[in-house]
Amino acid sequence: MRFGYACINLTIPTKFRTCRLKTAEEKGIDYIKELTLSNFSQTLEAVKWNLQHNIYFYRFSSDLVPFATHQINDWEWWTDEDVVEITDEIKALQIKYSMRFSCHPGQYNVLNSKNPAVVANTINDLTYHERMMNAVNGQDMILHIGGVYGDKEAAIERFAQNYNRLPDGIKSLLRIENDDKSFALEDVVKVYQKTGAPICFDIHHHNCNPGEEELKPLLDEVWKSWGDKKPKCHISSGKTHSTDRSHHDMILEEDLDVFLELLDGVDADIMFEAKLKEQSVLPHLHKERG
Repeated sequence: MRFGYACINLTIPTKFRTCRLKTAEEKGIDYIKELTLSNFSQTLEAVKWNLQHNIYFYRFSSDLVPFATHQINDWEWWTDEDVVEITDEIKALQIKYSMRFSCHPGQYNVLNSKNPAVVANTINDLTYHERMMNAVNGQDMILHIGGVYGDKEAAIERFAQNYNRLPDGIKSLLRIENDDKSFALEDVVKVYQKTGAPICFDIHHHNCNPGEEELKPLLDEVWKSWGDKKPKCHISSGKTHSTDRSHHDMILEEDLDVFLELLDGVDADIMFEAKLKEQSVLPHLHKERG
């Protein structure tokens, strides 16, 4: 069992760089490359910091390559020798220390959209994230189901149809997550049964959107969905109470204890989604096991 955090390290701190479209248009690919190299270099420093502090689980930012999916950027960054020099160093650390790397493509990725252009843009963005994960030997891309559009069953079926058309490389990395408003865990289990996509269980989203079915049988399906891979889960604490969708600065001790009890011996990696990032993980590392 490994505990991890998402993207920004507040201690170093990491300061990923971006720019406005107008600036990118004026300064061109060389400037986009400068920002990209800076962002991957800072990611490398975060990975090294994590190793020094016994954190072996880390989510990569989606913003490492500015305008990665925009038509202004025709640079094949994943083959650039300067980028590869950095990503190879990250990959070497991943292999040496058996680290787990993941990413979480943004909410604008809606694979079950009724709009073909939105689906095409989603696949384009997933391709970018796939290249990122491949460059560093990452294991997971997390995706929500998307919109309900007034008919949840039709939305689930549309997601499954579009998922099944995805390239194998994307499908090998994609994991589907329950959300806090629309698709409860029972809905995501239906998607898994139609697609075979592993389920990333988010306990805070479940608290906010529990659905109607009993949790224990659903969790059995979650663990089954991973086959011989180690499950990935998310935890966060509500800012003011357990069903507050806003995240707390930290992960409360009692929330983690409840989650570990729910796991009931299942060896899963847990991503901490808290505002204080790595600082939320450090007090709990003694509870890691497996």
